[in-house]
Order: sequence, then C-alpha cells, then structure tokens
Amino acid sequence: MSRLKPRERDAIVQALRAGVVPKLGLRHIQVGRVREIEELVKDMDRIADGGAAIRFVIGEYGSGKTFFMNLIRLVALEKGLVVMFADLAPDRRLHATGGQARGLYAEMARNLSTRTKPDGGALASVVERFVSQAHRDAETRDMPTGSVIRERLGHFEELTGGFEFAEVVRRYWEGHETGDEDLKSAALRWLRGEFATRTDARKALGVRTIIDDASVYDHLKLMSAFVREAGYKGLLVGLDEMVNIYKLASSQARKANYEQILRILNDVLQGSAENLGFLMGGTPEFLMNTRRGLYSYEALQSRLAENTFARDGLVDLSGPVIRLTNLTPEDLFVLLSNVRRVMQGEDGAFPDEALEAFMAHCSNRIGEAYFRTPRNTITAFVNLLSVLEQNPGVEWSDLVEKVDIARDPGEDLADVDETVGAEPSGGDDLISFKL
Repeated sequence: MSRLKPRERDAIVQALRAGVVPKLGLRHIQVGRVREIEELVKDMDRIADGGAAIRFVIGEYGSGKTFFMNLIRLVALEKGLVVMFADLAPDRRLHATGGQARGLYAEMARNLSTRTKPDGGALASVVERFVSQAHRDAETRDMPTGSVIRERLGHFEELTGGFEFAEVVRRYWEGHETGDEDLKSAALRWLRGEFATRTDARKALGVRTIIDDASVYDHLKLMSAFVREAGYKGLLVGLDEMVNIYKLASSQARKANYEQILRILNDVLQGSAENLGFLMGGTPEFLMNTRRGLYSYEALQSRLAENTFARDGLVDLSGPVIRLTNLTPEDLFVLLSNVRRVMQGEDGAFPDEALEAFMAHCSNRIGEAYFRTPRNTITAFVNLLSVLEQNPGVEWSDLVEKVDIARDPGEDLADVDETVGAEPSGGDDLISFKL
C-alpha cells in the first residue's frame, strides 16, 4: 500500500467523522466488495474500448454505495477516463421542464474530473488539451487551426446539438488566439450548461441553442465523443441519491424521469452509445417499489429483473443491477483496523483487544445492523479514537462501554410520505460519548 499523505489522513478522518465519504485516500481504508469491483473494472475497460456500460448500485442507507461509487470513480480516472459525478436533489434531476435537468448537467460539468485534476473543475483543461492538439496538427499540416477543429469535430454534426457544440469549441479557440478571456469564459459557460436563455448565448457566442432540460442526455453523448477527441478513453457519468426521483410527489414527474433512464438503458444495452458509462446509486426502495420505484415502470422492471438462477448463494454480477452485499463482521474488523492505522499509524495505541470489545458493544446495542449499515459504527469509532488521542490519560476500557450508538435512521426511509415527498433523515449523527 502506498504511503499515507497528511492531506489524505486529514481528509479521511474529517469525512468519516462527519459520516460522509472521503474523496481522497479511499485505497487506505477499502475492504471487501472484491467481486463487484472486478466486474466494474471490466466495465471501465469496455468503455475504453468503445463500448458502453450502465450499472445501478443498490444498497441500504449507510451500506457503502457512495464509497463504492467513489472507488469506481478513482478506478475510471486511473484507466484514463473522464468522470462527471453529481448527486440528484429536488433541484437536480434527469428530466424536468423548469431547469432542474440543466442544473444537474451544470453540476456534473463543474465536477468533471481527469486523472491530473481528480477534484473537479477539469473542463477547461480538457478543452485546452483538445485545442492544443488541434493547433499542433494545424502547424504540421500548414492549415488554420479553426479548420482542423472543424475537421476533427465534423462528425458531431450527425449528433443532436453537435453543430453548436463544435462551434462553441471553435469560438473558445478564437478567444485563445486573440486573448479574449470573455469569449473563452462564455464558451466554457455554454459547455457547462450555465446559459439560461438562447438570447444570452447568441449575444456571447453567436450560437442559437443552449444546453437545456430536453438535451441533457444528448450533450452527455457529445461530451463522451469530445473527450475521446481530446485523447481520453471515454466518459463515466455517476449519479448518486437516485432516491430523490423515488421521492418526487408527482407521479408524472417520476414517470418522465424513468422514461429518461429507460432511454439511457436502451442505448447502452443496444450498443447505440460509445465510450460512455453510467453509475446510478440508489436504495432497494428506489429499485423495487412497484408503486414509486423503477419497478413501477414495466419496461424498466423487465430489463432490471434479477436472474432467477442467481439464488441460494449463487451470484450473477453481469446484469445492470449491482446489489452491494453486506459486510461480514470480519470485513468490518479489517475496515476498522484500516481506520485505526490511518489515525494512529502502524503502532497505534488502540489494540486488537479493544477493537473487538468495541465491535461487541456495537453488536449488543444495535444488532447485526452495525456491519450491514456501518456508517454510524465507523463514525463512533473515529470519535472514540479522537477522544483517546486528545486525552492521553484515558484508558480505552473506560470509554468503550460509554459509546452511545443508535441504528441509522435512514434505514426507515421505506415509509416516505407520498404526498409531501419528505426528505430522508439518514445521515444524522446520533453518536455521543457520556464522559
């Protein structure tokens, strides 16, 4: 394992203490999910080879969906893919008529990452890489750079919105050549989906269309083609918190979003998409609820149904749905050991005996949920080690039995208010020390 950097240590500890997934240093704490990871690595290779993939990552609240998706995100970056990740929210969804779909695209574009810029904000770098390559090609062939850009993006005209996309990239080059920072900024704003009206886009760039609610998926396909032209292997789109679609109060809005998911699924399964992958994270209710979930849409239910032979201990991970299996107590022991090593180093003062006592205490308090949905357990463990670190005279045996840990309330989301579309309460920190 590579050496842990102080920045990674701080990021891991702060994130775990807050009950969220760290964006840095995941390799230092990853445990389990070996078969699932192997299957997703095959997907990344398939995308890089010109294919497409889609996976629905399904698990209970606190079971590690976001952690798993972020781990696959890092794998994709290492494989040379560009990634666009975002969480769905009431103001961000796949299909809408009031700007919510464009808002989702804008969030994904702001989070666009590459291997050299893994924390997001890499769109400008991707565009710069493309125009620089076009400029070098133009010098070699003794041609205007604008002509080379048109040539390399000529096939975009066959795609919906492709002509305007190519024109905006060419306008970015014009701004680069003339030193017009406003023009370059306007081109990036257009590519990020930040223009709200066609009038503003026409004044700034001379194009007549913008990225709007109706064209989000089309522009994701354009972006996958563009990153290929810029020298990357493909595009991975990650959408977490898909349960926000499940929670929509309007059945019509849910159906429209499910139709968009069906369109994406069909394109991937039928081979119509290239160098493009999707990861969608959600709860079992989002998938299987026959009144509000994906299974409420018959076409999706038939495509996402489980393999009937994968029962009685048999596993099939080749389908679109990846169900995260529960961590075993042994997995959780290794995970907590990894967290201990991150916080205390190889020669930590918290012995295995104490770790076993902590796990036994958690098991007595909340039963098997302590390893099935381990978020609160991990947060409690980080809090315990922090107290020991800052109070050198305190013995671990004096604290373990004082850890007050509660079952993750997110597990009760199945009873969502269908009229109001209430927000889940999962993620609240219910851990405290009675010192």
